[in-house]
Amino acid sequence: MPNPSRLRAAALTAAVLLLSSALAACGVDDTTEDEDLTAQKLSWEDCPAPSAAQGGGNEPSPLPGGDDWRCATMKAPLDWDDPKGDTIDLALIRARASGDADSRIGSLVFNFGGPGGSGVSTLPAFGTDYEKLRTRYDLVAFDPRGVGRSAGVRCLNDQQLDAYFQQDATPDDAAERAELLEDAERFNAACEKNSGRILPHVRTTDAARDLDLVRQVLGDDKLHYFGLSYGTELGGVYAHLFPRNVGRAVFDAVVDPTQTPEQGSLGQAKGFQRALDNFAEDCASRQPQCPIGDSAQDVKDRMAALLEKLDAEPIPGVFPRELTQSAATGGIAQALYSRDFWEYLTEGLDQAYDGDGRTLLLLSDSLNGRSPNGRYSNLTAANVSINCADDRPRYSVEHVERRLPEFRKASPLFGDYLAWGLVGCTGWATPGEADRPDVSAPGSAPILVVGNTGDPATPYEGARRMARALGEGVGRELTYRGQGHGAYDSGSTCVQDAVNGYLLDGKLPNPGTICS
Repeated sequence: MPNPSRLRAAALTAAVLLLSSALAACGVDDTTEDEDLTAQKLSWEDCPAPSAAQGGGNEPSPLPGGDDWRCATMKAPLDWDDPKGDTIDLALIRARASGDADSRIGSLVFNFGGPGGSGVSTLPAFGTDYEKLRTRYDLVAFDPRGVGRSAGVRCLNDQQLDAYFQQDATPDDAAERAELLEDAERFNAACEKNSGRILPHVRTTDAARDLDLVRQVLGDDKLHYFGLSYGTELGGVYAHLFPRNVGRAVFDAVVDPTQTPEQGSLGQAKGFQRALDNFAEDCASRQPQCPIGDSAQDVKDRMAALLEKLDAEPIPGVFPRELTQSAATGGIAQALYSRDFWEYLTEGLDQAYDGDGRTLLLLSDSLNGRSPNGRYSNLTAANVSINCADDRPRYSVEHVERRLPEFRKASPLFGDYLAWGLVGCTGWATPGEADRPDVSAPGSAPILVVGNTGDPATPYEGARRMARALGEGVGRELTYRGQGHGAYDSGSTCVQDAVNGYLLDGKLPNPGTICS
């Protein structure tokens, strides 16, 4: 659930050592070189296993046909206002096109969202889903700045993150509100201490300029792009900055660019509530196979009662951690990202009603980037840092308290959780850039914008608003009547045919096309 607070910002010799350590930690090369970064040549090599910051795991498996993934590092300016100054390293991954050289269009660059998700570890995990696209494109992804191996932001360590995610994210009284703010302050201070030099430079506008550098270094005249979730915002900002460089682009699970952070969180409250209603109705329709309620309302009432109980009395989760109210809320949210996860939500709730919080806690861990071995990716650190660098508004406790009734009306279950997330950027070390992203892109090639009517995290209404904000003749909307976050990987052949038709053959679906 991407929001600012939950995903988820003496001696001279000693000072020099601390500075050197900080520079190494955030991946900044302070050796200034008078070189044209657009002319750099990448050295593509075997990919290592993902680092802990990228989520861990094994090295990428070969693609169908035996082709291997290859990885490289690209230099980019630390500060795009000083392009000849210090540089950072950006991690890239690529699979070469499988078709004939004569049919190759170029590179298709992916961003899978977050913000804070590692493209280098995510693309191979879903690579087979894009095999048809690989017939004419090299498939490429990267860790955006601040993420994974690209000058990854570091804030709290693993043990501290365990404690951070056990905190009460929905305070009920003055003492709990004070504790929530103190936890946010400690998190933000740790980010500034461990990664202060990179924090001012992780804005989406910075990542969009990196995208154009990727395009040039890969040798492509146009950027062909597939953005999902936050990746649609990144793509929209890129189209605004470089409209003439846009090739064939698809936005799936679309962020609403017209909303402030507060409006976006309120929209998410409505989206997750809609998904929860759909889940409850689906389960209740399968009686007697639904063990968590006799009706849709009973399913939701029992969930609300569980969360209220957990607020006072957490239950055992994954030893030694407990399932708290906040962790359970996060676990429920994670399960609503995909209809494929609904069976795990049913199982987890059934277990929790019997005092066993393991499954819900594991779902919450997945949301927060925690591996089974207890290591965290830098998803949360990057998510908070990028959101706080992007978003100008800073919200007070008093403001949140005034807005709570509207959030609760939007979602009795998720309203408090998302409303209190708004204080996450309060006191952040650097100012945010804007109230909302500018995605207007006159002169851009058409962009296919795919909205899912059952999407909890990026509600369907945002797709139409993105299409309109891109401008007349640029945004072309495609509707998918389904469940979960995104449409292309839902299994809908209608959606896949429409997206593939545009990316591979340049044929847009007719206006008003609806898939189911």
